[in-house]
Amino acid sequence: MRYLLIYFLFFNTFLSAKTIPICSDCEVKLVSDGVRMASDFDTLLIKKGTYKEFNILIDKPLTLLGENYPVIDGEDQGEIIRIVSDNVTVDGLFIINVGTSYTSDYAAIRVVKSENYLIQNVVLEKLFFGIYLEKSNNGKVYHNKIIGDAVDEYNSGNGIQLWYSHNVVVDRNIVQGVRDGIYLEFSDNVTINNNTSANNLRYGLHFMFSNDDVYTNNVFENNGAGVAVMFSKRIKMIGNTFRKNWGTAAFGMLLKEINDAEISGNTFEENTIGINIEGSNRIQYTNNNFIKNGWAVKVLGACYTNTFTKNNFLYNSFDISYNSRLNDNVFDQNFWSDYTGYDLDKNGVGDVPYRPVKLFSYIVNKTPETIVLLRSLFMDIIDFSEKVSPVFTPDNLLDVNPLMKQVL
Repeated sequence: MRYLLIYFLFFNTFLSAKTIPICSDCEVKLVSDGVRMASDFDTLLIKKGTYKEFNILIDKPLTLLGENYPVIDGEDQGEIIRIVSDNVTVDGLFIINVGTSYTSDYAAIRVVKSENYLIQNVVLEKLFFGIYLEKSNNGKVYHNKIIGDAVDEYNSGNGIQLWYSHNVVVDRNIVQGVRDGIYLEFSDNVTINNNTSANNLRYGLHFMFSNDDVYTNNVFENNGAGVAVMFSKRIKMIGNTFRKNWGTAAFGMLLKEINDAEISGNTFEENTIGINIEGSNRIQYTNNNFIKNGWAVKVLGACYTNTFTKNNFLYNSFDISYNSRLNDNVFDQNFWSDYTGYDLDKNGVGDVPYRPVKLFSYIVNKTPETIVLLRSLFMDIIDFSEKVSPVFTPDNLLDVNPLMKQVL
């Protein structure tokens, strides 16, 4: 009976909700005035126009619905919209000119300690932070476009930031020109799908201390570095594209202190380093494509019980780089474009094991300047000698079943 009464009250409140038009010729001319006048679950219909407002506080369940993308101009004064209520929707707004501060993380839209929120079809430009979720769970950030103009890391913010926010879906957003495209810290069970994060100063996507997250079918292109996953567990990384993340310290993906992850069906193409791995264990790498990278996979140490199976290594300068003579990882049934072995029994598997670690990659790790000798005959000779009798590279690091054809 008690639950029936609660349902009746909620349903009655929803039916009594009204729509409040906001425009220069309407009774209500400012968004902030509309919020103050509105009752729970009302809709503010914001007509096309420019509204010069900031510090708009949404402290009740509301829908802010833009008609033909009205502009909310913060005039560089500070934060523009702050949500502190459950059940808030922001839809169809064009928000510009967030204030920049060295002491406060001003955002175009900030959600604080709220549940069941939806931010969609929003365009953000001339921003500091874009969408900032703070201790806010069970929400969705969908189909937004965030365009920053960041020049330096120290005075720029992130496009979409989650801090202590769980069970959030970040889907079909475009983020570019900010510090980190998407940033997660202490945020678990987050799903990041179908986003494009490009031309950002630091990372396209950045994880810190976040567990049980999934990111699939995203594109990370031409960032300072593609994706950094750090100090996290049980992350699934499936079907993403990491492309043209170039630079002296750039990579498609950085893994640091990561355990029990799944990395499958991804494409790493034309990055300085495809995957840079350090202190990461029990990770399954399957069905990934490494194409024309400087280093496809660079292992820096303390990486154990990882498995690389059915991946394609195509035309990379170095397929695998190792800085240790110890190996506890498995490479099996991968395709290597540099493999020159034969398959006499025609079973699709090379009869000669393949050693993917070149001596020259070991030398370059020790003395980076030697990279200028990459295509020299001398380097080919010492690489051949190392394959015959490994001295500096792990003697048990080899693919005993190299595939003769690419994995489709």
